Amino acid sequence: MVVSLFPLTTQGAMVRRRGNVLIGPVDLTLSGQGVTVVIGPNGAGKSSLLQMLYGLSRLSGGSVNWACDAREAQRRLAFVFQTPVVLRRSVLENVIYPLRIVGRPREEALALGREWCTRIGLGEATDRSATVLSRGEKQKLALARALITRPDALFLDEPCASLDGSATREIEALLQTASDEGTRLILATHDMGQARRLANDVIFLLRSKVHETGTAPAFFDGPRTAQARAFLAGDIVE
Repeated sequence: MVVSLFPLTTQGAMVRRRGNVLIGPVDLTLSGQGVTVVIGPNGAGKSSLLQMLYGLSRLSGGSVNWACDAREAQRRLAFVFQTPVVLRRSVLENVIYPLRIVGRPREEALALGREWCTRIGLGEATDRSATVLSRGEKQKLALARALITRPDALFLDEPCASLDGSATREIEALLQTASDEGTRLILATHDMGQARRLANDVIFLLRSKVHETGTAPAFFDGPRTAQARAFLAGDIVE
């Protein structure tokens, strides 16, 4: 029987670097369904929170605990960065890379990779070098490479930053499908329209701490704090 990853709980979790607090202390509990959107002013700690939860950053204090063993959890997670990372290989070889490093047979991986390339609109570009793709195409490739392993949870750091409306719409559709198929999404964004479209629940960060949390309807329709209300109104919040 496969043990669930969730709930994910943090207690006093904190990351410091060179004496500066990047995020924390954070006390959170995340359930195993839906889309959590992380928002807040620039510098509030959105990227740092995602990296801490995922395990990219070493904790300076507190704890981050999944419902299963940490090593098992790590095998069932994926992360998509704001700047898409592509290997100096073909589009298809990029997409199947995670399958190959865990030992999936090459022909099986190639078949699944072609399916995903078609799914993200790059079915005619499988043999092209990934390095010549547009920014939006690279981001879709990075997303496919993350989702091809069917992760239980996917962290996304500003996945649509600097993309046009068409590319953003395509990526949001892929994310919504992934969520509908059972992948838990934790997404940082500065785009309030995107947050409203995708979120089931919201984490609002301010000064490297969790300032307010709630379901998306409750947060967007009636934030509890003055700072959250000001942020949603487009005011400068520091």
